[in-house]
Amino acid sequence: MIESAIKHGILVAVIVSISCILGIVAAISIPVQMIPDLEVRTISVRTGWPGATPQDVEKEILIEQERYLRSVTGLQRMISLAEMGQGNIELEFPFGVDVNESLIRVSNALSQVPSYPENVDQPRLFSDSFSSNAFMYFQLIPVDGNPMELDIDMLFNFADEVIRPRMESVPGVSQIEIRGGTERQIQINIDAAKLAQRGISLTQVRDAIRSRNSDSSAGDIEDGNSRFLLRVVGRFEELNELRNAIIQRNGNSNVYLKDVATVKLDHFEKRELSYANGERNLGLSVRRETGSNVIEIKQQILPIVAELNEQLLAANGLKMELFSDDVIYVSSSLKNVWINLLLGAGLATLVMFYFLRSARTTLIGVIGIPLCTIAAFIALLAFGRTINVISMAGVAFAIGMTVDNTIVVLESIVQFRRKGLARLEAAIEGVKDVWPAVLASTATTILVFAPILFIQQEAGQLYSDVAIAISGAILASMLVAIFVVPVAMGRLNSNASEEKGMQQRVANQCKALVEKVTATVFRARVVAGSFIVIIMTSAYLLMPAAEYLPEGEEPKAFSTMTAPPDFNLSKMEQIGDELRAYFTPFVEADPDAFAKGEAEMPSLLFYNMRVNIGGIWMVSMPTNPEEVGAMMDIITNKFESYEGMRAFSSRGSIISSNDGGTRAVAVEIAGSDIEQLYKAANAVFKKADSYFNNPQLNSDPSSLTLEQPFIEIRPNWQRLAELGMNASDFGYSVAAVSDGAFVDEFLLNDDKVDMFMFSGAGNQQTIQQLASTPILTPAGNVLPLNSLATLLESKSSDSVRRIDGERTVSVYIIPPREVALETAVKTVREQLLPELRREGAIAQGLKVSISGAADQLEATQESLSQNFIIAVALCYLLLVAIFSHWGYPLFVLTMIPLGMAGGLLGLIALNGVNGLFGGGYQPFDMITMLGFLILLGTVVNNPILIVDQTRRNLQKGKELSDAVKSAVETRLRPIMMSTTTTIFGLAPLVLIPGEGTELYRGVGIIVLSGIFVSTILSLTFLPALLVAVLTQRSKKAA
Repeated sequence: MIESAIKHGILVAVIVSISCILGIVAAISIPVQMIPDLEVRTISVRTGWPGATPQDVEKEILIEQERYLRSVTGLQRMISLAEMGQGNIELEFPFGVDVNESLIRVSNALSQVPSYPENVDQPRLFSDSFSSNAFMYFQLIPVDGNPMELDIDMLFNFADEVIRPRMESVPGVSQIEIRGGTERQIQINIDAAKLAQRGISLTQVRDAIRSRNSDSSAGDIEDGNSRFLLRVVGRFEELNELRNAIIQRNGNSNVYLKDVATVKLDHFEKRELSYANGERNLGLSVRRETGSNVIEIKQQILPIVAELNEQLLAANGLKMELFSDDVIYVSSSLKNVWINLLLGAGLATLVMFYFLRSARTTLIGVIGIPLCTIAAFIALLAFGRTINVISMAGVAFAIGMTVDNTIVVLESIVQFRRKGLARLEAAIEGVKDVWPAVLASTATTILVFAPILFIQQEAGQLYSDVAIAISGAILASMLVAIFVVPVAMGRLNSNASEEKGMQQRVANQCKALVEKVTATVFRARVVAGSFIVIIMTSAYLLMPAAEYLPEGEEPKAFSTMTAPPDFNLSKMEQIGDELRAYFTPFVEADPDAFAKGEAEMPSLLFYNMRVNIGGIWMVSMPTNPEEVGAMMDIITNKFESYEGMRAFSSRGSIISSNDGGTRAVAVEIAGSDIEQLYKAANAVFKKADSYFNNPQLNSDPSSLTLEQPFIEIRPNWQRLAELGMNASDFGYSVAAVSDGAFVDEFLLNDDKVDMFMFSGAGNQQTIQQLASTPILTPAGNVLPLNSLATLLESKSSDSVRRIDGERTVSVYIIPPREVALETAVKTVREQLLPELRREGAIAQGLKVSISGAADQLEATQESLSQNFIIAVALCYLLLVAIFSHWGYPLFVLTMIPLGMAGGLLGLIALNGVNGLFGGGYQPFDMITMLGFLILLGTVVNNPILIVDQTRRNLQKGKELSDAVKSAVETRLRPIMMSTTTTIFGLAPLVLIPGEGTELYRGVGIIVLSGIFVSTILSLTFLPALLVAVLTQRSKKAA
């Protein structure tokens, strides 16, 4: 087949051309993203209940929902959180579960909940993954000067009804999230005195409005040849109709709503304020669908925003502008990969030309680089993957590797040409001589990636893109080497030069070194044993502690200030004003002032702040990316300068949520006594500071105190019975005098707007005012609240969190960067928690566990280890099949642990050098460990050539020592060429910094170092091992 293909060069050229065209089309059509789509395995259930306390949300909503949700098939973990006015349940499923089927099961389970209290919103379901985090942020603000005096809080519904649908119409956009405003609300403000004069209660007003505000169908009638549908129209269509609604009929007169109340269109109570660079705004964040192209989304959404500004917003005194854009980072990251890829290809070409000294032969040698790159894109498209930093890094890694097969075949053909064979005959014989070795090296490289399919954690999902890209390129490189290169060599008059100059000197030194290590059997054994002991012992003793996933080096910080539970929005708004006055002057300030000591804080490109009742959230970016750490420290210290405040800052992550999730040690404390839970959690907070140097600490719930003030209104049931007032009516009346009581829904321009009834001062009043607030009874009497109930002040939690039905508090410890996650987990598990147990800070009966990134790290390490063993076993069996021998493949496999140890030592050495000269530190994370899998398939390539040639030499009757030396001499030149081209091809990925390089730099270091060390070992350790072992076998055979 090979000989036939070589003789039909035109057919081969046509097939290659067709493949190139298809590959280019594939590359153009593949979506572009920052990172691969991570599997969606979380479903969130959100249920709103305006005005409800966390305790009531837990009791009336969450416990009921949990009862039915816990039976959902495949559910792994259930996290519930009750807050003021809202309940959230997060359902986690195992990797590999079909999220669409799970959504159906969750929806079916929720439909079985018998009933909810009045005014509870319909539960909403969401499914999401970190890879679909918001990536574009817009702001809606009044035009300069706000000439139309627009109220930002009233713009929410406008943005929701007009702007959101237009932006969500862009293909690939999954959701536009709006923050900073409040929904519209129709407020019915009751005059208690007027209502009492007419002897009408609040519930009577409510019932009158509800009975009127409904439409009903009345069938149809026939008149002649026509049929008429009957419909009774009762719904309010205008506010005046609501004002003129009849509340009661007294004798011959009607009591209208306007007689006892004022009606206006307003908005719900403000719960959150949004600011951009110090100015109030409405924030709109863009999320994408799985598999969508972020660059295309940006290109399509910006014209829509421009059109909205021109045709709609400007006329209404508004403008919308792009505030923050992660697509810039994505584009820069991909640009860096492309540049590194092209540089690697250029360097590999120059290296090959240095060895071959023939432009034509070099051109034939590097023809596989573009062809294999195209093949990688075809593979990505075939498996439904995307172009992202990870997959492009895989393509870049493959650049240096793809020329290996070509070099082996090319050198073999050149050697046959030197023996005097004709071009075509030399091409055929050259391929026939080495194709088993080429097949073996290609098959082992591809086969090692098969176990990645069984790694289901996030790391495994990231690995798969690299595996697919490299496998596609390597498979293509084998086909190019076996079919395309011989066709070209057989038809072009290309001659490679003999080794000369430095090449010859290096080759002679390598040959002399082989002779020295194999001079005697004893020396060979000593050399082989010494290499094993020294390399493996050094790697074991110096092995760094592991991280989970890289955080990402985007110079953006996410900071939070957590306030004590008794702080209200007015107080937080005041603090927010002070913070804005502090931060705003640094926006677009002198970028050098901080480094010169002339400014307290680095210059900021922008900052965005959200102020709510529970605290302040802020995202900021410095003008100088190197000052992001200093900026985070200053923000944290500024937040903590306010008494009672807790602060937390983390860098923006392109892989996980922006809360330090990839480096967080999550300590979960579960139990029934919430006071004991908070006491234990606070103890963990304090103790973490003594074990780690300035760690970032956070918790869920964010507040760990029972300081949320409550007023318990305990009714005098006997008095209420005398007045004919039941519990429901009394509760409704109390709600009306504070946050408002729900009445019904008003249909305003096809949008449902909630109507709420207010009686009294609303939520802006003192406890004494509340106690004396008049309450209307069914009989029309007006009595102060404290005559109908006892008001008791108490304190409790401002939120309630549950995991799998148990109240749980999680404390997140993010160690400083110099402490690896694996080390931090060990410290927390073996020192911090046992010490707290001994001190009694963690009460008996509380369950303590470690989860989060720490848990995922251990699971990924275990899965990686198991699948590594499987990959080695598969490689061994494949080599046995190719060599038709059970023993020779073992020589090849001995290079795997040594090559990996060499890769690890390279990482350690580079970090050591960077530490001396102030360079960056490369963590030993799960992405970096992917380098070991790549090495598993590549470090065996050179040993395959030497072992295969040694076996052939022995079959020809050569002495063992001469067979080994001859094998090294025969394969030395292709080994030197392939190693050098691979190293130079990978060098740009390792040495050139830039956006996105943190994701693949560690892999490049491991692979580059491992290949370099394994090549040295192939020319020293392997010959010694062959002589040492095969001599012993020969003696036994004799």
